[in-house]
Amino acid sequence: MERKAKGYLRRSVNRPFTLGTRENTRVTVTVRDELFRVSPKRENRYFCFSRRNSASVFIFSLRRVFMKNYRVGVIGATGMVGQRFLLLLANHPWFTVTVLAASARSAGKTYTEAVGDKWAFETPIPEQYTAMTVLNAEADMDKIASAVDFVFCAVNMDKAKIRALEETYAKMEIPVVSNNSAHRFTPDVPMVIPEINDNHLEVIPAQRARLGTKRGFIAVKSNCSLQSYVPLLHPLKKFGIQEAAVCTYQAISGAGKTFTTMPEILDNIIPYIGGEEEKSEKEPLKIWGEVQKGEIISASSPAITAQCLRVPVSDGHTAAVFVRFENKPSKQEILTAWAEFKGVPQELGLPSAPAQFLKYLEEDNRPQAKLDRMEGNGMSVTVGRLREDHVYDYKFVGLSHNTLRGAAGGAVLLAELLAAKGYFD
Repeated sequence: MERKAKGYLRRSVNRPFTLGTRENTRVTVTVRDELFRVSPKRENRYFCFSRRNSASVFIFSLRRVFMKNYRVGVIGATGMVGQRFLLLLANHPWFTVTVLAASARSAGKTYTEAVGDKWAFETPIPEQYTAMTVLNAEADMDKIASAVDFVFCAVNMDKAKIRALEETYAKMEIPVVSNNSAHRFTPDVPMVIPEINDNHLEVIPAQRARLGTKRGFIAVKSNCSLQSYVPLLHPLKKFGIQEAAVCTYQAISGAGKTFTTMPEILDNIIPYIGGEEEKSEKEPLKIWGEVQKGEIISASSPAITAQCLRVPVSDGHTAAVFVRFENKPSKQEILTAWAEFKGVPQELGLPSAPAQFLKYLEEDNRPQAKLDRMEGNGMSVTVGRLREDHVYDYKFVGLSHNTLRGAAGGAVLLAELLAAKGYFD
């Protein structure tokens, strides 16, 4: 990349790239050897670039304002979600893992030694991690803080201890992107599905004021069960959702288990998952809430009732959803709302964002966990069997990958969004 005087920039690229410029900087770029110039038109914080001697218009976001690579720590690196983080980050274009941390039991060992025979994936441990020494997530905080720009956190501890751990890192000026539930209902901690409520990140300055930090903060992702129905309900809110009933059928990896470590699930369904139903009913209301006076105030509606079952599936949470509207849409209006919906991650072209966030499958026997959980590299939500209901207005079935979209992948996408909006800088 060649930077010229007065903020001008010229670059020739054959793939999507990030502009290393500030807002309001005049820019000239070459894309596939064709020159583009800045149009004076600006809409929704995006700049329009138009092809010289052509009516074609191309959109580039100057909110993605960095060429920086961020140093990342993974707290809880030996657990199943931590392992998934490492697979996702092994070749990430923006994030480089510099620290692995876990409990005192794993500290001081190489990552391979610490994981032992508990590596949960067919893909082997990426080579760059095998010889890294695992640090103690609690005792080695100073060492960790000096080696990272932010951390992902996915630990198996008491909730009070998790809250204290994450706040300590934040107060050490290390942003925390958490997969844990401990801070989901802390009023000034944003709980974000990036395509739905990115505006909740606006509460971070208030959280920093409470914590007494300039850079440190905590942002969390929502529960894995929500991903298979909340993204599907969200585009339908314009029709006035009054109430929804949801039954989730949740994979064993959501409990950090495999068929080897959870043999009791074979030929079985367990009709109870501790705490899941409360999360499934209450968390959507915070996601649909509003930032007011430095806090996120949960929405008062729609009413959601949920049942959550553990089923003998390795990966992929399925939801059977029933919904009633104030203004009942047609089936085609629902399908159009899903097909056309996209969020800020798609507009920005974030590395982990699927091109098609919500995908409707026409076959009567879809979506299926085994066939459809990897749609969009595991980051899309698939849906099928939309039909009218004689008790509610409509019913449908949704599916999401619980350790990708629902856990580590969703957290990585949230971190990309935070980076793109400048919260790590």
